[in-house]
Amino acid sequence: MQLKIMMPKKKHLSASRAPLILFLCQMISALEVPLDPKLLEDLVQPPTITQQSPKDYIIDPRENIVIQCEAKGKPPPSFSWTRNGTHFDIDKDPLVTMKSGSGTLTVNIMSEGKAETYEGVYQCTARNERGAAISNNIVIRPSRSPLWTKEKLERITLRNGQSLVLPCRPPVGLPPPIIFWMDNSFQRLPQSERVSQGLNGDLYFSNVLPEDTREDYICYARFNHTQTIQQKQPISVKVISVDELNDTIAANLSDTEFYGAKSHRERPPTFLTPEGNASRKEELRGNVLSLECIAEGLPTPIIYWIKEDGTLPINRTFYRNFKKTLQIVQVTEADSGNYQCIAKNALGAIHHIISVTVKAAPYWIIAPQNLVLSPGEDGTLICRANGNPKPRISWLLNGVPIEIAPDDPSRKIDGDTIIFSNVQERSSAVYQCNASNEYGYLLANAFVNVLAEPPRILTSADTLYQVIANRPALLDCAFFGSPLPTIEWFKGAKGSALREDIYVLHENGTLEIPVAQKDSTGTYTCVARNKLGMAKNDIHLEIKDPTRIIKQPEYAVVQRGSTVSFECIVKHDHTLIPTVMWLKDHRELPSDGRFTVDKDHLVVADVNDDDGGTYTCVANTTLDNVSASAVLSVVAPTPTPAPIYDVPNPPFDLELTDQLDRSVQLSWTPGDDNNSPISKFIIEYEDAMHEPGLWHHQTEVPGAQTTAQLKLSPYVNYSFRVMAVNSLGRSLPSEASEQYLTKAAEPDKNPTAVEGLGSEPDNLVITWKPLNGFESNGPGLQYKVSWRQKDGDDEWTSMVVADVSKYIVSGTPTFVPYLIKVQALNDAGFAPEPAVVLGHSGEDLPMVAPGNVHVNVVNSTLAEVHWDPVPLKSIRGHLQGYRIYYWKAQSSSTRNRRHIEKKILTFQGSKTHGMLPGLEPFSHYTLNVRVVNGKGEGPASPDRVFNTPEGVPSAPSSLKIVNPTLDSLTLEWEPPSHPNGVLTEYTLKYQPINSTHELGPLVDLKIPANKTRWTLKNLNFSTRYKFYFYAQTAAGSGNQITEEAITTVDEGAGKAMASRQVDIATQGWFIGLMCAVALLILILLIVCFIRRNKGGKYPVKEKEDAHADPEIQPMKEDDGTFGEYSDAEDHKPLKKGSRTPSDRTVKKEDSDDSLVDYGEGVNGQFNEDGSFIGQYSGKKEKEPAEGNESSEAPSPVNAMNSFV
Repeated sequence: MQLKIMMPKKKHLSASRAPLILFLCQMISALEVPLDPKLLEDLVQPPTITQQSPKDYIIDPRENIVIQCEAKGKPPPSFSWTRNGTHFDIDKDPLVTMKSGSGTLTVNIMSEGKAETYEGVYQCTARNERGAAISNNIVIRPSRSPLWTKEKLERITLRNGQSLVLPCRPPVGLPPPIIFWMDNSFQRLPQSERVSQGLNGDLYFSNVLPEDTREDYICYARFNHTQTIQQKQPISVKVISVDELNDTIAANLSDTEFYGAKSHRERPPTFLTPEGNASRKEELRGNVLSLECIAEGLPTPIIYWIKEDGTLPINRTFYRNFKKTLQIVQVTEADSGNYQCIAKNALGAIHHIISVTVKAAPYWIIAPQNLVLSPGEDGTLICRANGNPKPRISWLLNGVPIEIAPDDPSRKIDGDTIIFSNVQERSSAVYQCNASNEYGYLLANAFVNVLAEPPRILTSADTLYQVIANRPALLDCAFFGSPLPTIEWFKGAKGSALREDIYVLHENGTLEIPVAQKDSTGTYTCVARNKLGMAKNDIHLEIKDPTRIIKQPEYAVVQRGSTVSFECIVKHDHTLIPTVMWLKDHRELPSDGRFTVDKDHLVVADVNDDDGGTYTCVANTTLDNVSASAVLSVVAPTPTPAPIYDVPNPPFDLELTDQLDRSVQLSWTPGDDNNSPISKFIIEYEDAMHEPGLWHHQTEVPGAQTTAQLKLSPYVNYSFRVMAVNSLGRSLPSEASEQYLTKAAEPDKNPTAVEGLGSEPDNLVITWKPLNGFESNGPGLQYKVSWRQKDGDDEWTSMVVADVSKYIVSGTPTFVPYLIKVQALNDAGFAPEPAVVLGHSGEDLPMVAPGNVHVNVVNSTLAEVHWDPVPLKSIRGHLQGYRIYYWKAQSSSTRNRRHIEKKILTFQGSKTHGMLPGLEPFSHYTLNVRVVNGKGEGPASPDRVFNTPEGVPSAPSSLKIVNPTLDSLTLEWEPPSHPNGVLTEYTLKYQPINSTHELGPLVDLKIPANKTRWTLKNLNFSTRYKFYFYAQTAAGSGNQITEEAITTVDEGAGKAMASRQVDIATQGWFIGLMCAVALLILILLIVCFIRRNKGGKYPVKEKEDAHADPEIQPMKEDDGTFGEYSDAEDHKPLKKGSRTPSDRTVKKEDSDDSLVDYGEGVNGQFNEDGSFIGQYSGKKEKEPAEGNESSEAPSPVNAMNSFV
């Protein structure tokens, strides 16, 4: 039985149930009795160690030693220490003090004493009347950073192409130092596949080149604990080329000993490290396994790695140092085996086998947990650990081996388990489990606390909860007791127990009403019972009406300078007081008197362009909030002409007086204001020392003022000029004043834009915006750059650099936060203390791929992908997001495997799901997910495959009607270009169209999917048909394609039609009408010629002049010409969606005579002066006869004659 303590929650509940879930998780996992003096003053608890120093504690010998030991318990525990297995009498050592109410020791070695004196193994014991808890064995060792032994290093001389190893051999420190190679300028030596640093710190050259010659190969050892760097003596290397070698031989030896053209013979690879054909490596579980192979040879060898009896783990394998180092992180026993490194160049290959054995220090399988029991109950403590070799389990009681501890009849030990039965209060104690093997140990404290407590309800009595209607209501009943009480809820004074079919009863005592209604209002009673008693508490619930906006603001378009009003009327529960707030573009309204807010309105006066945007009305109560938005668009007002004035004339007669170190007085005489009063003067300065010719804004003064007291900066050679401003603009600048040089002083400010970002995984690039010459305040501008790790206790490391904007800190751990500050200084002193900026060392590629990737196919073109986020530590950089690679690997319709280009979708931030749109139906897809940081992508997750279901097909690719006869039409088509599944059939629908364009009955016909041709028979002759054709899959019908065609004309009907057309053309009324039109045109032309003789200009004449060549400028209907001769009914469009057949065989049933049909419709027009501006033209379909070509412009008379 476990004692559970439930704490009260906030009284106003939100709509979300997430807080409930979090609350339940916290309560269910709580096993300890909280030491709240107001609630649990009479409860006792054995000690629990809450904080202690690490097992292997390396201290800084320059600082006081602090050994932590904190514990809690009731009553508060007392503390004692052992050192090297014997009691450590703190009172006898004046340098050692123990913190009050704590077991933490402080050894004051800064005043006197040495850190080495206090080396040893320490253990803390926290004890009260219920038992004793002990800490780990804390091994105290001072850090050491010894100096390099002095040695005389001879110059190394070798031929071009030979191999070389430069030894580092740093002094042995504690902890071991970080090794790196640099030159005298503190710049990292470049490394490559040819030149690289080994794990032992040595610098390896697979083959040397003449450019490797230098005097300053320097190995550095950085001891992080003491923040010191030791330097080895520089090593000098001389690489002799073939020409230099032959010159030397020529001077000393005979001609027969000259070397050929090759600097050194090419050779297959051999290993520089490790030696021999095989070696062994042992590593502990959970550590990083690092295997190294470095080879020499010419050309430079390339290194490859394989695991002989398996594959390398994808997400935990990394290659370093140009693949010369293989690293496996979080190594496990499964990583044991033979690893083979292969060095290869053009002349051969060599391999080396490394046998890896993974051992394991003890690790928990089940760690013992605190046990709270009531008298007479049973329980167990389980301590289960694993390791390689298998760890030995031993138990202690209150810090004493259990074999010599007092007997307890309720306790039975069974290996890694202690079984308790019928416990009594005297059974309370603290048990320690120790799991150890040759590689380490685990120590865990777990207490058994026997309590007999009647139920108590911790939630305040008569708590009032207010909830919005139709939202969940959560009523808390935090309780405790031993044995664990049972909880029941009642509503009203005489109500029965609430059932779980309507309510949700949670283990922590909380009552949940999933959807609270008005009738849920009332008093609820929580009752807790166990065998020792009963407790109850009343809870009150009120249900409130939701807040609503019944009149929302509306979209508005206003002119600049006008006033606009937005309305927002809110309805709310009468017992709640709402607050209405207005936002602009999701931010607070500008602090401007033009914005006025009353109860229901927002008024913006004198609107300008900046006022445009989205305005949101937000209504808040203590229980809920609602909002509504509207957009304001600002447009330009009707422009008005500006008055004709001019800008002022420039000021003159500038004079400097009262010249001090940091100020001077400038006076001037204004120029003419040109009828517009001067509103202000603008004063600018030039720094002739730092930025000659460049003028900067100094200050502005009112137009009535002709003097100004100017603040100056040190070490600047000032000149000033003044400009006057009125409503029309600013004047030209005045003549410059005399120059004035101020004295130097320390900088007033520090650089801005300070940032710390790594360019490589092991560096920190500190950048800043340097001060300009004006801001330097004096000569000798420099910067003091300081940095330290944010989460460490290290001192600041500082470096003074020249007037630059960047400094690179090398050898940093990957993606660690650093505190950074950059301070300016010059020959006169330092600037004020700078602000501290947070930066990060360089990012590296993420180490782990997202896990648990799964795909949910939403429909035939959309899928949803989910994945688990990767651990933050494995990202090793700023999380940019997750990237999904997906590609169509196989077409399900053709079962034809072929890969196409991969598509990429990136989801920003920490999202763990995303949608893949635009997928092809009935297709086979593959995807994987990768995490992205600022450095790039991490490893890909295992590929996941999924299939999209069938979709509807596209329209058939084509539809043609061929071989028309009197009573049949043949249709030919091509299948859809995108079937999106398996075609099941085609559907053909068709219907006749009569002469009035009305549609006849619709015929529906199903055609097998394997057909591409179909003949329709028994159709009506000389009849137009409209066809609708589409394909189908199991998912449904696709888009249709339409076409029209006509069966051939019956010969007798054709003759009748022709006869009817001839009869119409020879009718007397038709001939008379044409004669009347010709006469009317003749009269109009006579009038035009008469007016032309009077000297007037007419449109027809202009048109004739502009279009002299009818072949180059053909007459068009939209230019005012006569229309073509045509049968209007022939070309009337069919109803929407119809198409004209390709053979254009539509026949006219009857003919209507009108001027429009002959080109004299709306395009024949008269001008206001009575002149005729229309022109005639022939049919568009007919080309002009070659014999009728003319260079003259066609006249209306000629056009009419040719027409008739």
